[in-house]
Amino acid sequence: MSEYQYYEFQAIDRPLTERETATLRGCSSRATITPTRFVNNYSYGSFKGNASEWMAKYFDVFLYLANWGTREFMLRLPARVLSLETAQRYCVSDAASARAKGDHVILEFRSDDEEGGEWIGEENGTLASVLPLRADLAGGDLRVLYLAWLLSAQLGELDDSDDEPSCPPGLGKLSAPLEAFVDFMRIDRDLIEVAAAASPELVATDDAALQRWVVALPESEKTALLVRLMGGAKAHLRAELLRRFRESRASEAPPAKARTVGELLKAAEERAEERRRQKAEHAAREKARREREAADARERHLAALAKRETEAWRELDALIATKQPKKYDEAVALLGDLRDVCVRGGRQVEAAARIARLREEHTKKPSLIDRFRKAGLTPWARS
Repeated sequence: MSEYQYYEFQAIDRPLTERETATLRGCSSRATITPTRFVNNYSYGSFKGNASEWMAKYFDVFLYLANWGTREFMLRLPARVLSLETAQRYCVSDAASARAKGDHVILEFRSDDEEGGEWIGEENGTLASVLPLRADLAGGDLRVLYLAWLLSAQLGELDDSDDEPSCPPGLGKLSAPLEAFVDFMRIDRDLIEVAAAASPELVATDDAALQRWVVALPESEKTALLVRLMGGAKAHLRAELLRRFRESRASEAPPAKARTVGELLKAAEERAEERRRQKAEHAAREKARREREAADARERHLAALAKRETEAWRELDALIATKQPKKYDEAVALLGDLRDVCVRGGRQVEAAARIARLREEHTKKPSLIDRFRKAGLTPWARS
């Protein structure tokens, strides 16, 4: 199978200029390029740009997938809505890293799987499913950063003695974009579950709480915010205010005791083992149930056949007389049932005698005799 790579970039805060789109076109003659998007896939060639540099210069979101198992996801946010200090509390490895570039913070997430990946079409929808995470993160929802930290722990890129960063609320009930991120980055679900034990529920943002917070702001700050809004600085103003509001509420809650990487990984393995045990027990119960139902059905079938046994032996002779392969198969199945009827009634000797007679009478029908043999219908066979 040939190699396959998929690249998708999106510009959100500002569209690309004509000069910038022309520069990108110089890197690919067949890519889909618009003022807000660059999409291309490669089966034999390779990407001529540099994804990290393009994120620094042009784009706000990037997604990459290769069929040998590599997956990458990048986000660029203004530093005023996500500080590098905050990002680097969670992004501390090759799997999850953060860097500053100008007035922005760029996050890079990476997952590799030696078993490989899948082929996807150009309009695959993967980026669209995780795109809302940028706005959520700008608004102070740090769950994607914590999940990325869990990925680093899962991949063995952290020391067992390292403490976890602050566990954000709402980890026990992930949004659809977060679920898509977990699936795309292949983050262990058991690890998420044990980590979520220390995550408080996500409190809904209600109007009354917002009003109290806004009223408490100094008048000079309210004026400055209105001026910024009227001056056109609204792209991240809502996210900035929402982040500050969430931070003020989070500061009211007592901090949870930090767990170590080793403790989380051990708890995740114990949970996985318990889940496997429960799954095995459930499978065993289901198998036993199916076997009981099959045995009951078999018993009912043989009881009904016993009531018309004489007629059934005549049907058997008629099926064999047709000399048709399909009828032979029906005859073999019926003979097996009749043998079991005899055995059920304690007439094993009679069953063996009848089978021996049939084999002797039809010894010149090798196809039938071969079917008898494969079905175990020998004079000495037992059910």
